[in-house]
Amino acid sequence: MSVKIVVGAQWGDEGKGKIIDLLSARANVVARYQGGANAGHTVVVGGKKYVLHLIPSGILNDNTVCVIGNGVVVDPIALLEEVSVLEGLGVQVRDRLFVSHRAHLIMPYHKLLDQVKETQAAEKKIGTTGRGIGPAYVDKANRMGIRMVDLLDRKAFAEKLRSNIVEKNELLAKLYDQDALAPEPIVAEYLGLADKLDAFAKDVSTYLFEAIRSGKNVLLEGAQGTLLDIDFGTYPFVTSSNPTSGGACSGVGVGPTCVDEVLGVIKAYTTRVGMGPFPTEMGDSEDVNLRALGDEFGATTGRARRCGWFDAVIANFAVRVNGLSSFALTKLDVLDTLTEIKVCVAYSHKSDTRTNFPSEEQILLECAPVYQTFQGWQQPTGDIRSYEDLPTRAREYIAAIEDLTETQVSIVSVGSGREQTIIR
Repeated sequence: MSVKIVVGAQWGDEGKGKIIDLLSARANVVARYQGGANAGHTVVVGGKKYVLHLIPSGILNDNTVCVIGNGVVVDPIALLEEVSVLEGLGVQVRDRLFVSHRAHLIMPYHKLLDQVKETQAAEKKIGTTGRGIGPAYVDKANRMGIRMVDLLDRKAFAEKLRSNIVEKNELLAKLYDQDALAPEPIVAEYLGLADKLDAFAKDVSTYLFEAIRSGKNVLLEGAQGTLLDIDFGTYPFVTSSNPTSGGACSGVGVGPTCVDEVLGVIKAYTTRVGMGPFPTEMGDSEDVNLRALGDEFGATTGRARRCGWFDAVIANFAVRVNGLSSFALTKLDVLDTLTEIKVCVAYSHKSDTRTNFPSEEQILLECAPVYQTFQGWQQPTGDIRSYEDLPTRAREYIAAIEDLTETQVSIVSVGSGREQTIIR
């Protein structure tokens, strides 16, 4: 029996989808514990590209059951569309995918509130995907959310939905000068969706407890990354949930004593999407175009990712707040052609040198990276399957990351394909 948490160790987009797909070949259950359809996991199997948003990456392994935990906010329309797309690609989803009774649902008013807030408050823009994630978590914390379990009583569900729409119309009109939403078409649409969602509803906490007790292998999958955690990320430029490992147990309903390992997925460089501070971000004058080399565009939105050098300050922060056992280092191959590669080993702020990641937004904005430079290996790594066969300078680069973070790199990814992986 093994329970493993897989968490993003940067700002998300580290390649968790591929790593989870790889590990789920030996997992009986993969459980998603937070986030919503704003996340995107890209997996390439047999040359075919799959983009997943809500459904765990383990769905691409035939013998793996996938569950969506109570910590996730679920857009019913997005979920059913994703099921339809996967089934159209020949993936069996029915009877292999379940959603927690306690998961909160995203409604049309959540999406509208998300979008108008980003549009009208340009000076305070966070850079959300506009998919209603934040407003859904607001309703959850405000004790007025609608959960999967509410669908079991259609009459009570309809009454709660009508009541919420009335309240949200007040907010839309008075704060954002928006037209009111018509309640009845929304109620009718979501009652129809309820019939389709019934087959997926499950008591996920009980299911996982019984799976763990019977000796099954379980993966707990996070979305986004450590630096987008609402408590430990670059607040306020964060997501609305806890992608860190601490969010895993509360997000699916298992105890922390069940967890055996926490794997942090980290890129060989750094990216982030949306607004917020980014100490190692490359300026326009940089002659290295990591965005082009790494095809750094969002799986969900297509937005160009901001790119920078590897940040050991962030990596050490991720090790500490997640309790990481080891790293899966992804996209090493993106650096294959570079003559020099930089690693941020500290931040310079005024007269101070900092190795701890600051919590103050203004200080982080003022920090300048202190770099250590490594010679590039300038050899292709995409076909290498043994760690010892990697170029010497590539191994030196990985060893430096291990030394700086005091954490072993247990997996190295050298391409997007499932087979382009080195297990140490």
